[in-house]
Amino acid sequence: MGITLRVITMGNFRECLALKLEPGQKNFVASNLYSLAEAKADGISVPPAVYSGETMVGFVMYWYDEENKYGHIERLMMDRRHQRKGYGRAAMVEVIERLKENPGIREIEVSFEHDNVGADRLYASLGFERTGQTTDDGDETITKLKIE
Repeated sequence: MGITLRVITMGNFRECLALKLEPGQKNFVASNLYSLAEAKADGISVPPAVYSGETMVGFVMYWYDEENKYGHIERLMMDRRHQRKGYGRAAMVEVIERLKENPGIREIEVSFEHDNVGADRLYASLGFERTGQTTDDGDETITKLKIE
């Protein structure tokens, strides 16, 4: 599945904000508007749009902690019209490859809402393992991918 990750600019900003989840998924991920604001404020997050050809199909956000040598995938959001087509998996693979480019990286972390069965299956299929931990608020399950 060919996807590309592209910088969000004023030219595609509104398109990114127009991406929508299925109604039952709205509690699974922060809005793209919030995510873009968070990335701007924190100064470390990378928030690209996910494209299939010239069509924006989703959004992802990730960062790397150089001191502790780990990556974190903060958001993965696929527009409801483009779900179950392999784009989420392809975006995850691309982000994992980008994070692996950081010298000395030891692991990549991603968390998901406890009842998000689709995310649980996707991350497990990519080699992420549950840690038995939850996020500080207790709302999300933490998984990690060990990097050799």
